[in-house]
Amino acid sequence: MDTDQFRLPRSRKANERLHAMVPGGAHTYAKGDDQYPENLAPVISHGRGAHVWDVDGNRYIEYGSGLRSVSLGHAHPRVIEAVRRELGRGSNFVRPSIVEVEAAERFLATVPTAEMVKFAKNGSDATTAAVRLARAATGRPRVAVCADHPFFSVDDWFIGTTPMPAGVPAATTDLTVAFPYGDLAAADELLTRYRDEVACLILEPATHTEPPPGYLEGLRELADRHGCVLVFDEMITGFRWSEAGAQGLYGVVPDLSTFGKALGNGFAVSALAGRRDLMERGGLRHSGDRVFLLSTTHGAETHSLAAAMAVQTTYVEEGVTARLHALGERLAAGVRDAAAGLGVGEHLVVRGRASNLVFATLDENRRPSQEYRTLFLRRLLAGGVLAPSFVVSSALDDADIDRTVEVVAQACAVYRKALDAADPTPWLAGRPVKPVFRRLA
Repeated sequence: MDTDQFRLPRSRKANERLHAMVPGGAHTYAKGDDQYPENLAPVISHGRGAHVWDVDGNRYIEYGSGLRSVSLGHAHPRVIEAVRRELGRGSNFVRPSIVEVEAAERFLATVPTAEMVKFAKNGSDATTAAVRLARAATGRPRVAVCADHPFFSVDDWFIGTTPMPAGVPAATTDLTVAFPYGDLAAADELLTRYRDEVACLILEPATHTEPPPGYLEGLRELADRHGCVLVFDEMITGFRWSEAGAQGLYGVVPDLSTFGKALGNGFAVSALAGRRDLMERGGLRHSGDRVFLLSTTHGAETHSLAAAMAVQTTYVEEGVTARLHALGERLAAGVRDAAAGLGVGEHLVVRGRASNLVFATLDENRRPSQEYRTLFLRRLLAGGVLAPSFVVSSALDDADIDRTVEVVAQACAVYRKALDAADPTPWLAGRPVKPVFRRLA
């Protein structure tokens, strides 16, 4: 389809209605229409499997589903069946449901490196609980975050470090320090500089690059030597790297870890897991100061926990992680071949583990470019591919991948023209897409 003829009138009106009532026009900044070409931000009607339909009636092959949360595909039968079974039995009670027992047992069997678990509804609650627990256990105020990982929490201890710190007291931000990924010497230097002040190291164990040999093991040793808590944020790596997370794949056990995203296949559930002696500080079976760990009205909603159990069963019984890797490898190879064949292989760059692929759009000087990203996204959308990333779901099939590669090739042909002109502007048809973290709207 010619992008000049591709219009989304109903989506545009729906976006206007959203902005009139919802700050930012979405409930997650990464879903905002500023992340898409101007007037080409689809508003979704429904989804099934690897496809979604917008309110204008267009069908798309979807990647990065639900910000990486819907890894089995939309409305997955096993998950929906488990959820429906619980819906008729009540979703929330004044005392724990037996489902909470079963869900905790299932999680700890799936992630055997953890000894206790507590469920919540979103990732920020879990990571902030990990930070609070680490501070309580160590008596130390500072948090050391990995500077190369984009997001840990909506809470002040992290947001104050981003380009959007409005509303966060400087005194809070000053307690968060940063270390680079993959550099043990830098982490050691940081812990030495703030000796006996750092409560925890928190990082994603892996992202777009694999951990250097010995790196995670080295962090484990550093945390032990300096007496701080090692926290793995497994919101993304959980399930996509292995059913037991990156910690299960790499064999390095953190003190605490947080899971979410793929855990519920789109249903709201997250988890804080870890060592019993640490987790018990938020419980009733110890004699020390109590830690207000996690206490959420909806954290143990029965149908979300049922969804999580169904997801874990499906992953194990159907080998989902291996399928995600196979699909991702096929997609990455196809995109790279298409880009190379059209002379943009050094400008459209696919990165990451096969189950968690992203792409970079580089300009004629090989610098990251929002303008070229805009050009690329416009062509994908017009071809029926909704892809803020190339993160796959297991619902994709070979035909979906092959069609995606065809559309990518069409986009690469335009990309080459823009590079030759050293100016993508004629192909943007509006303002470029914008980064999520920026100071001004």
